[in-house]
Amino acid sequence: MATTTRPQLVKGSRAARTTIALKLLMAVSGLLFIGFVLGHMYGNLKAFAGEEAFNDYAHHLREIGEPMLPHEGFLWIMRLGLIVAVIVHIACAAILAGRAAKARPVKYVAKKNTGSSISSRTMRWGGVAILVFIVWHLLNFTIVKVNPSNGDTGGSNPFALVVDTFDLWWMTLIYLLAMVALGLHLHHGTFSSLQTLGFTNSATSRARARAAGWVVAIVVAGGFSLVPLSVLVGIIEK
Repeated sequence: MATTTRPQLVKGSRAARTTIALKLLMAVSGLLFIGFVLGHMYGNLKAFAGEEAFNDYAHHLREIGEPMLPHEGFLWIMRLGLIVAVIVHIACAAILAGRAAKARPVKYVAKKNTGSSISSRTMRWGGVAILVFIVWHLLNFTIVKVNPSNGDTGGSNPFALVVDTFDLWWMTLIYLLAMVALGLHLHHGTFSSLQTLGFTNSATSRARARAAGWVVAIVVAGGFSLVPLSVLVGIIEK
């Protein structure tokens, strides 16, 4: 009498599929974050146009979508979307790191970093540093609007807050260090995202993906750094 057996998944195939899904979520959420920081960088560079232009831009952001959306409605949609993307990105990174640790419970006697870049080796701690900076950045410029030069909060002049903040050398230094961490994270993250999405299937495409990582890192980190440096040396002033 013939017997039939139910087909079973190959051992580990489910875990492999979830790992791929986690990597895809990391890639997509990372690309969304890149889009956001590029738009944010563009807004920051409005500071070079002067106080009125910068404040008009900041005010206009709060009116986008009116009257269909409430005041600041568009901004809150963007903020909530960014928060979701960041949470997804961090959660996926934590799960993947845990799986990697379980797969190799015993560390190598000698760890060699030949063939890996500094941006890939600093992804984890760089991500933590960026997260801490984002929290302070929101307190500084968005949620509480802390003016570190005099301790005032809740000011209604974004341009003055930017200038007062970066007139302090130590605030500019903190910001620039954060931009170094962001640049390194974007450099490796851009390449990894393109790799996960299947855009690095040849030597030429891999080279282009690495170049794209450098372009994104330099443009974003460099663009964000221009305003604090210009305030510190007196190019941008009240």
